[in-house]
Amino acid sequence: MHATLSSKGQITVPKALRDRLRLSPGDRVAFVLDDDGSVRIVPKPNSVRDLKGCLPRPAAPVSLEDMDRAIADGAASEG
Repeated sequence: MHATLSSKGQITVPKALRDRLRLSPGDRVAFVLDDDGSVRIVPKPNSVRDLKGCLPRPAAPVSLEDMDRAIADGAASEG
């Protein structure tokens, strides 16, 4: 696979490589320079902090007692 460096220093990652690395728009990658002078492109995993705001806030706060009760009810129904 080949790519061309643009005048702005940008490279388009070929589709076959994007598919193989499971890269999507907005994903981050790292370039790793090995001792032999070769370069590896490594997908950077997203931080769990990136998930903040994905779920809506509950309509009302949930107490610790309610959480404990839901956990106990779920455990009781499984076994």
